[in-house]
Amino acid sequence: MMEAISLVSPIRARAGARMQSAEDITARARRGDDDAFRLIFDRYSRPIISFIYDMVGRRDLAEELTQETFVRAYKNLGGLQDDAKLSTWLFGIAKNVARESLRTRHRDDQRVEIDADGVAELRDDKLPPDRELLDKELSGVIAEALSALDEDKRMVFTLKIFQQRSYEEIAEITGFSIAKLKTDLHRARAEMKRRISPYLGAGYEV
Repeated sequence: MMEAISLVSPIRARAGARMQSAEDITARARRGDDDAFRLIFDRYSRPIISFIYDMVGRRDLAEELTQETFVRAYKNLGGLQDDAKLSTWLFGIAKNVARESLRTRHRDDQRVEIDADGVAELRDDKLPPDRELLDKELSGVIAEALSALDEDKRMVFTLKIFQQRSYEEIAEITGFSIAKLKTDLHRARAEMKRRISPYLGAGYEV
């Protein structure tokens, strides 16, 4: 197995990644070039960790799951089809990793006795530590609003709004029909707007 990759990659690797196409880097990685895979990690780790964070709501867990995503990608490079888009393939793996984590957390939460202290602790864990600054407060509001969406809507909203993926890409990542994606996105927008607009004014659009 490849050694763990740091989430902070060298500047030289970033420069190299920008100079090569995803197809070239992928071809090299599939031939066993670990340096090429490090370039893949460098290019895609930021959007992947952002996506996973929006799904699970914890930075430390998002970092751990991003590592797991790239370990799985490394192990399964041989199964990547020649005509597959690398970023879409990686987001598909990240989706599975995030979902597995959410399922595990849900099972664990069901075993926890729900009392006043426990509920307060879980709620506090999701909020930024500094509530005095407006941007921190809004970050907390957005995170809470995202966590309130059901899993499908949160995934579609994150991929479309935050990651700027096309409906076709999202359909490939999630396995959902485009009709379902559009319905889920419409409902997610409405729910997010309802929760966030009071903090930003009536003219705010999600």
